[in-house]
Amino acid sequence: MQLTPRELDRLLLFQAAELARARRDRGLLLNAPEAIAIIADAVCEAARDGATHAEAVAAGMTALAPHQVLPGTTSLVQHLEVEALFTDGTRLVVLSAPLGDAEADGPGSVRVRAVEPLNVPDTNAVLVVNTAAVPIAVTSHWHFFEANRQLDFDRAAAWGRRLAIPTGSTIRWEPGETHTVTLRPFAGRRIAYGFAGLVNGPLDADGALLAALALARERGYLGVGA
Repeated sequence: MQLTPRELDRLLLFQAAELARARRDRGLLLNAPEAIAIIADAVCEAARDGATHAEAVAAGMTALAPHQVLPGTTSLVQHLEVEALFTDGTRLVVLSAPLGDAEADGPGSVRVRAVEPLNVPDTNAVLVVNTAAVPIAVTSHWHFFEANRQLDFDRAAAWGRRLAIPTGSTIRWEPGETHTVTLRPFAGRRIAYGFAGLVNGPLDADGALLAALALARERGYLGVGA
């Protein structure tokens, strides 16, 4: 039997989850790798069963309870990202605190003191509508100005910005769905190459925004005005 690397990874995850479930069923408290295996496997199986993205998230969030893991494990499993195969393709599922808040953990937990950020970048909110007949997803570091042409929003307000969400995560719009998203500016040299090919140069150059708007209008992007 020939298996792809992705299929081999899925099989390895399943085997790790089965081992963890066997230990749990014997009454053992689980460590972080064991807990992660069970939670990730629950997400993947929900997706395989035809669940929606939200239902897969719910499956992962309810796969284990805090009392089933060793002290300190809750603090180690505060952010989990799983690539699951849904009926419409592979999508990223992001779970935040699937075992509960870290401060509720027992002895051995790790607590981080909140501090005021030294430099908080300015953000803005943009209302986005999916006018397409298919779902559209945008990842965390995509230049939002260049997002799918059938997403209708104020593109000028998204110039030089990306979604203010955790790295590697995604926001998805079903057909006809509306989300208000928060955008934050790119840092560093602020040079955009690739994406949808509307910029391919410095974001802050004179006339760059006007040129990109004209090109987007020519290519049928929504949200660029007449």
